[in-house]
Amino acid sequence: MLRHLLIYFQTIITFSAIIYIMKQLLFTCTAVLAAIALNAQTNNDTTAIKQLLEKESATWRSGDIQAHADCWHIQPYSKILVSTPDGKSFVVPPDMMIHPPTDIFGKGGSAANTNYTFSIHGDDAWVSHDEASTAANGSVSYSHEMKILDRKS
Repeated sequence: MLRHLLIYFQTIITFSAIIYIMKQLLFTCTAVLAAIALNAQTNNDTTAIKQLLEKESATWRSGDIQAHADCWHIQPYSKILVSTPDGKSFVVPPDMMIHPPTDIFGKGGSAANTNYTFSIHGDDAWVSHDEASTAANGSVSYSHEMKILDRKS
């Protein structure tokens, strides 16, 4: 009888241990899946932001005013901060993105954006990147840009 009782308690202990391990495994799997899902959303956001900034750079150079304006949703706090390699910095007026001056807009060339840094929180983000702008005549200028972004509903 004592032997049957010991086997019974060992079975209960073993069964309790299995349930505990399964709960821990379920918690771990849930946490990992949540982290993957959040990372996937952040990756989608960073890809969308990069595509938007590439479009913004291309439409500035091509002179497509409407496509360029579509890249912007001007708010009272909208800012574009540009830093040049010689240590100068300036803020580009956001209205210039919607109504660009014709003497500097659509002059051809290309741009390459690199070294992106993102901070994304829900529908708000800031991004900074380096830009190498090649003018139509082949001259290259470099800048570091920072933009504050809102997801447009």
